[in-house]
Amino acid sequence: MGNLTDKPELNEKKGKIGNLDSPKNPFDYMKREYGTVPLDTKRAPFQWVSEVAYKNVHRIVSRGYDTSEVMEEGYGVVDMLFIDYQARILWSKRSKMLNYVMILALEDGLSMPAVMSRMVAKSKTFLTQAAGASILAFGHAYGAYSAFGNRLEHYLAMADADGLTIEEAAELLVKENMNDEALGVSDLMLKDPAAGRMIARAEKLGVAGKYIDFTREIVKAAQKLSDEPVDLDLLGATGATMLDLGFSPEATWAILAVTRAFAAGAHYIEEVERSEPCRTGQTLTPKAFYDGPEDRPVPPLKDRNKIAESGICHTVDEWAAAREERKKIVGSGHAIIEEIEDPSKKSGIKKVGKL
Repeated sequence: MGNLTDKPELNEKKGKIGNLDSPKNPFDYMKREYGTVPLDTKRAPFQWVSEVAYKNVHRIVSRGYDTSEVMEEGYGVVDMLFIDYQARILWSKRSKMLNYVMILALEDGLSMPAVMSRMVAKSKTFLTQAAGASILAFGHAYGAYSAFGNRLEHYLAMADADGLTIEEAAELLVKENMNDEALGVSDLMLKDPAAGRMIARAEKLGVAGKYIDFTREIVKAAQKLSDEPVDLDLLGATGATMLDLGFSPEATWAILAVTRAFAAGAHYIEEVERSEPCRTGQTLTPKAFYDGPEDRPVPPLKDRNKIAESGICHTVDEWAAAREERKKIVGSGHAIIEEIEDPSKKSGIKKVGKL
């Protein structure tokens, strides 16, 4: 860094520039300093510091392990995930369980994430853009593994602090979050055995722990409270299993989102290979696919005030009536509610849906 300028004339420009000479300014702009302020010697200069990894011209090292040696010894990708996120090498049974989870999460057929990848591919873009769009369409507000896991952590900590049994903690959790999309219990898998099979595999491998036990009690509590049939869904099974494998809710989120991106890439490639991209504006939509207002002439600008409608409401009743009318305009957004919690405090989305 350099010093302040040694040309004082630059610090005292003549004349006025807009409102910069206003006495309301907290400082005299015309006499401000030019150049760079000297370094603050009381604090260390900024630098990146990491416990995760480093590299030089000879090797890449993660948590102390040379990654080339990890590979040459025969460890796999799932083992490297334990090293990167947990700084340890675990028994092969845990690696087998993580491999099971990732295979189940990788491909979901022609679901919305795959469709999003294919739609982006049609726009003649890069594969990475398609994969990114696909991940963002990864259901329940981007997977919800963080929201699910953080909730389990919260209620288990509450049980320890207040002396609750896991059954009591589960009942409280369900009572306070029954309609939350990230509960891990729903009607999505009443006929699909995938969630149950994952828990069965965790138990067979001996990696099931307190989170799977707690989730099992959550299912029981939800089934008692729900008026409709519900059961463990894949979000609940996956989230609980990953927690028992030692991954944090945020690590689960990251690992499974990237896992799904592998499949999104395959869908992108197939879409590019099987069909031509669409140029901007090339795809036409017939009027038969339109159900909005009938065609109508654009009024002359001079007549604007004659036909314009005021959006001002003078009473609460007027506002409520106007709100109901606006809900009828499909595509306006007035019929949608979206409550997102502060991600700095708790990741995830609370509720999304129609009013």
